[in-house]
Amino acid sequence: MIKQESYELFERADLDTIVNVLDKELQTRNESPFWKDKVIPFSRAILSVLIPLREMDLLFTPEGKYTKKLTPELFLEWSDFLSLKTLAFTLAKSNEAGVLLRTSLQEEQCREYRVIDLKFLGEYLSLYTVNLEREDLDFPIANYNLHQGVSNVIKSLL
Repeated sequence: MIKQESYELFERADLDTIVNVLDKELQTRNESPFWKDKVIPFSRAILSVLIPLREMDLLFTPEGKYTKKLTPELFLEWSDFLSLKTLAFTLAKSNEAGVLLRTSLQEEQCREYRVIDLKFLGEYLSLYTVNLEREDLDFPIANYNLHQGVSNVIKSLL
């Protein structure tokens, strides 16, 4: 995939389109089925929340800073397993409050937040023994290491 195409894809395309492009790219790279079985669900989980944030103009970095566009770099920043867990809890708390929390975005902007369906993200994190009730509990380090490998495969695709 040419880098410019990646930017246009992340900036405009819907979840299924992006996931399908990643899937096709994985097939052309002849990646191991082990990685393919991890990369696509992982990408779907991340994009299931980043795309709604993109549509609301409420994208932010793992550090909580506003960013205007969904880019391959932002996607990769969120692909860190700890960051993804933090994102899940941030959005769960925001869903309860009806306003985007835990960011440095402007207050008026945060009020534009609408509830995001966390189903794909929650299911994915549950598969890797992330406790979705208590943010303070750690997940097994082996799961973190596995996802570093997944992130590396995604980087190679983009």
